[in-house]
Amino acid sequence: MSEPAQTGAVRHANKRGAARLAAVQALYQMDVAGSGVFEITAEYEAFRLGKEVDGALYREADAQWFRAILTGVVENQKTIDPVIRQALTEDWPLSRLDSTLRAILRAGVYELMKREDVPVAVIVSEYVDIAKAFYEEDEPKLVNAVLDRVSRRVRGEGRGKDAS
Repeated sequence: MSEPAQTGAVRHANKRGAARLAAVQALYQMDVAGSGVFEITAEYEAFRLGKEVDGALYREADAQWFRAILTGVVENQKTIDPVIRQALTEDWPLSRLDSTLRAILRAGVYELMKREDVPVAVIVSEYVDIAKAFYEEDEPKLVNAVLDRVSRRVRGEGRGKDAS
């Protein structure tokens, strides 16, 4: 997975935001390398979260939040993926999305479905910001639209105009 693109003003992530970014990177790594959740969790906690890797400093992250997202996505993936598929347009099946985008959507949908203690607006804006860190084109808009549709379906609320 490439490093996030350096664009515009970047808000400094809080510990949960850093945990979300690390969880997306770990989900990507699991998808591409076929690694297991325990192996990845141990690697990130021992060598990445709040550590320097290849000259880049990983922000200090809420390790408990990181673990909750990672294990939550893995345990609920059979429920999460169909929800994402429903929110995508027919010409964009989940399999057509690249691994990074799938990881962002899976983590965001997990939080919308299972973390009712976190406001929709926080979840959507955090994952749109993560998408903006990796993409400069339409992907952040796609993340926004999909998470907004999902939030309407699973929580009965969305951020913007009804796009579905």
